Amino acid sequence: MEITVGMKGEAFSLVEREDTAKEVGSGDLLVFATPCMAALMEGAACEAILPALDSTHTSVGVSLCLEHTSATPVGMEVRAEAEITCVDGNTVTFSITAYDEAGIIGNATHKRVIVTAQRFLDKVYSKL
Repeated sequence: MEITVGMKGEAFSLVEREDTAKEVGSGDLLVFATPCMAALMEGAACEAILPALDSTHTSVGVSLCLEHTSATPVGMEVRAEAEITCVDGNTVTFSITAYDEAGIIGNATHKRVIVTAQRFLDKVYSKL
């Protein structure tokens, strides 16, 4: 399968105390942390391209520009919906919207690069 504009993916999570700004160190309130929303968004993007990747390839995030527009309390479900908006060689761009049970909580533009997994790991670990 080929990676194409319009492919979509979703990710879901229940906000737990460990997902809060206070617990992850990005603030002092018990609300869904922006870093956790970023991870949820990247997860949705990964799901969008997963069907098109063979077992030797993966994707790595290289850019994420996001806005976290509404706070979410512990106990609510959150979800992110990603859609591919551009494919340029091995670089894939996504538009992502995050929601809680009350509505939109954020949006992002995200880029991922398709890589050969083992070659990528070999290069990373050669730094040691």
